[in-house]
Amino acid sequence: MKSRSFLLFVPIALLAAPFFLAPMTVIGIESFRGKAGLMDEYVKVFSDTGIRAVLMDTFYVAMMVTLVSLLVGYPVAYVLSRLKGPMATIGVFLIILPFWVSTVIRSFAWMILLGRNGPVNVFMEYIGLIADPIRFIDNGIGLMIAMTYIMIPFMVIPLLNGLRAIDPNLLRAAAVLGANPTRQFLIVTLPMSLPHVAVGCAIVFVTSLGFFVTPSLLGGDLVMVSMLIQVQANRLLDWPLASALAIVVLLLTIIVFALLRGSQLASRRKGRAVTGIQS
Repeated sequence: MKSRSFLLFVPIALLAAPFFLAPMTVIGIESFRGKAGLMDEYVKVFSDTGIRAVLMDTFYVAMMVTLVSLLVGYPVAYVLSRLKGPMATIGVFLIILPFWVSTVIRSFAWMILLGRNGPVNVFMEYIGLIADPIRFIDNGIGLMIAMTYIMIPFMVIPLLNGLRAIDPNLLRAAAVLGANPTRQFLIVTLPMSLPHVAVGCAIVFVTSLGFFVTPSLLGGDLVMVSMLIQVQANRLLDWPLASALAIVVLLLTIIVFALLRGSQLASRRKGRAVTGIQS
């Protein structure tokens, strides 16, 4: 049965191979064409303080966006999972509505909203919360706000699917055994939703690593690795270094995926244990 299920992935693999494996092979070969030797560009990636700073900033921004998206997205998904009928449809519609607008337009909208004379600063000054406008743009704060806004739907959708898949009878059984709503959430809902938390975090984190448009518009002095690759490839024409940066980011992403996959499998085993105890 498992072998038959595996065959379903063969057409997808054959379709993805020429569009992913072939370009990555070219990039991988190019990354070893440094002037000083095969590993010269990789040594430069990890020895150059400027490049290391860009990598650290990129992972820091991606982690913060993932964390905030989870903190905001989980309650939203939890509430949506409890809605029924038209209200549930409206809620899901509002979550996917931002996908209808280009990322470029949404990024420009946040530039206007968070500007020194933008609506956010004007409103905060009007209610007396601040005396002078806050500098949101070009310091990373506005970038993380805009990226979080863009990424929240990618967190909510897998969480919503996972929360809706939880059998309501498990919560009823926990209530019969004396668990209050808070304890029901802690011993049933949260453990069983952790695999979907891992999926949402993986999607948001990996997507955030490759963001280009929003950091270019709102990042200011904060440079992310996608911007550095673009500069090396298009402006400086240093294809070996750009390729090495791309391979390093790919490998780090694979490591993150492996760690999240491990936590996902552990959460599933824990969820099955909870289901067995409740049943």
